[in-house]
Amino acid sequence: MLRCEATSGFLNSQQVYEFVQKAVSCADLNGKKVVIIIPDHTRSMPMPIMFRALADALLPISKKTDIIIALGTHPPMSESMINKLLGISEKERYGKYAKINIFNHAWQDPNILYPLCTLSEEKVFEFSEGLLKQEVVVQINRKIFDYDSILIVGPVFPHEVVGFSGGNKYFFPGISGPDFLNLFHWLGALITNIKINGVKNTPVRRLIDYAASKIDREKWCFALNVEQDKTRAIYFGTPEEAWSEAVDLAMKTHIIYKPRTYHSVLAEAPLMYDEIWTAGKCMYKLEPVVADGGELIIYGPHIKEISFTHGHLIRKIGYHVRDYFLAQMEKFKDIPGGILAHSTHVKGIGTYINGVENPRVNVTLATSIPKEICEEVNLGYRDPTKINIDEWKNREDEGILFVPHAGEMLYRVSPIPPN
Repeated sequence: MLRCEATSGFLNSQQVYEFVQKAVSCADLNGKKVVIIIPDHTRSMPMPIMFRALADALLPISKKTDIIIALGTHPPMSESMINKLLGISEKERYGKYAKINIFNHAWQDPNILYPLCTLSEEKVFEFSEGLLKQEVVVQINRKIFDYDSILIVGPVFPHEVVGFSGGNKYFFPGISGPDFLNLFHWLGALITNIKINGVKNTPVRRLIDYAASKIDREKWCFALNVEQDKTRAIYFGTPEEAWSEAVDLAMKTHIIYKPRTYHSVLAEAPLMYDEIWTAGKCMYKLEPVVADGGELIIYGPHIKEISFTHGHLIRKIGYHVRDYFLAQMEKFKDIPGGILAHSTHVKGIGTYINGVENPRVNVTLATSIPKEICEEVNLGYRDPTKINIDEWKNREDEGILFVPHAGEMLYRVSPIPPN
């Protein structure tokens, strides 16, 4: 287990580069075929320096070095998007780095998916602590079995489904098939975002780690603690070891405690969230500090879509609290669990009694998604052109909170100290 932590502030590019070189050397990847699993553009991290460091370290010694982008169910990245993600020019892509194949994960392509294992009803019941009882086939991108070693590279943030992202989550849902990811996303929704986000050891994490243990390959992980493009620390070891250390630090750096709740919260979605499927993280990370009956506004004039991949299904069911679905599961039995989970996470917790839905928080979109679509999917609407961000700043004493670059920092209300 290796670690590189800034004594104060953040690591510089040279420190990051040298640590990656050292870690690769310690992993003894000489003569091996190596596949690197990386996040797409919807995650903050210093991918350009990580990519160059890994390429410089691996190309001279490995038999083969390739990359799989852990898209989960996100749309595939174009060549220009990939070059931007890696911080390289087209000339470099087909020159210096021409030997590195870069693959988009294809979660719906049966030809690319390998049946890793089958989890029995009893095993799922055990891991879910009695919340689910169904058999599921765990599928994963079969390309990883063309390599000797797997290198996961990614940041660790509080997460609405797993507790904290990173580690083996880059296998599931990063490069997995739909059935397993739908199951554990729905499990996370059953537990609820409020109870799972920012918690280290969760039923979903244990389920994912168990499935990852069935991958019969050498596995390594770079787990990063980052704030946008700045790196505070990197941990290297097995996915479980590196992730665990990164989580311990993230619990200190990525959970912001506030002294109160707020009746109005304006969450500014960063440009990397270009659909509500990802911009929903603004709600996930801020739900705990919105007062009962308060309003959470997802502000992103650049956002034009609910979801590029799943929009038709989300528009079919709308956004609702968990209990809305639980009360009428027969009606929604054909909707994938991942879609239901996204719906409940964006809407937040609430009740559904005698046919009446009562969400705890009112979620409003101030995006380029038209008012009629917002109403169709059961969310509020505000005209983004009429929102002046400056008018939202420095008003916490009035119960108004503005959060720039929302979606990666988790907000909670400070616990009341004991008497």
